[in-house]
Amino acid sequence: MKKAGAFTLVEVLIVVTLLGVLAGIVIPSISSGSASAQSSALAQDLKLLRRFVLIYKIQHLEVGPGYLNGSTSADPVEEVFINQAIMASNASGQTDVAGTSGYNRGPYLERMPVNPFNGKSTVQMLGNSENFPADADDSHGWIYKAATSELRADNAGTNINGKRYYDY
Repeated sequence: MKKAGAFTLVEVLIVVTLLGVLAGIVIPSISSGSASAQSSALAQDLKLLRRFVLIYKIQHLEVGPGYLNGSTSADPVEEVFINQAIMASNASGQTDVAGTSGYNRGPYLERMPVNPFNGKSTVQMLGNSENFPADADDSHGWIYKAATSELRADNAGTNINGKRYYDY
């Protein structure tokens, strides 16, 4: 009689051990690749938002987005900022759907970008005399100060080089 070709328990344990070692090597490199992709996406989203702010300001008599009717005497408003980004606007910053007569500026963005780390697209609007917080708290996707046209990502943590995402 011929003996059936089967694996011994020792052979199976060796294969399982080798697979475990390989997984221990591969999984950290995949997760660091994921963090690197999120970091790149964050940098690109910030670049896009900052470009929107710059172009908007140039086309609206040096008034940044967020101010209702272009009035810098009042603090900026999140809903106004988002509408000015995704809708058409006139010279004074009033918004309407694209194609409306007299609203020949914008839209600048198709939609508000989502922060890739915290999944939020909301914007914390800082008042004209308000300073940026010392650190991010992940309560919003973005933090914007219309008076200075500064925009930051609202997420704590650092990239693989130790640079804070808040400082991007």
